[in-house]
Amino acid sequence: MTAGQWYARVTTVIVVRAPRLWRLFRGRLTRGFDDLASEWDTLRASPSRLDAINEALDALAVAPRTVLDLGTGGGAVARALAERWPEAEITGADVSPGMIAEAQRQATSEREHYVLADASALPFADGAFELVALNNMIPFFDEIARVTAPGGHVAIAYSRGSQTPIWVPLDRVRRELSARDFSQFADFSVGEGRSLLAGKRDRS
Repeated sequence: MTAGQWYARVTTVIVVRAPRLWRLFRGRLTRGFDDLASEWDTLRASPSRLDAINEALDALAVAPRTVLDLGTGGGAVARALAERWPEAEITGADVSPGMIAEAQRQATSEREHYVLADASALPFADGAFELVALNNMIPFFDEIARVTAPGGHVAIAYSRGSQTPIWVPLDRVRRELSARDFSQFADFSVGEGRSLLAGKRDRS
């Protein structure tokens, strides 16, 4: 791993255990992503990078109408989501201004909306999204649970499994989501990639 990738790994390990410490790492990590924004998709142009998240999304029985791509980066997942579900409104959120600018530049649909946002304190209403998707992204579980609608789903993927710089073991993801009213878990494996799909209970 490069120095930047090691920093992302260390940040992930610490922040998942103690989310309040995110503020100590946010500035440096954000600047790193800003520096990479213009070449992000070129650097990560492997056709397999979306395989794991796509495998989880394929398991959804009903197309969501409102989707959040959390940690959207250059918007690759958001664009794929807009193509997959022509009726859905897609919101891509990222803490990096450079990444948001790049995602907006590459947008392929008027249904894609890109928002500068910190995943630890999202500017969205409770239950705003029927699907929340994260691809190679640090999960802030309290906020993920808050913005996912009852009966909605969360898809979390790591394109290179444990070799992904930002990586949380899926058994840890499952435990964290289980404690926040999620169930109906399904795990997926595609090459090195790993992903998980979870449904939020609808108690209405």
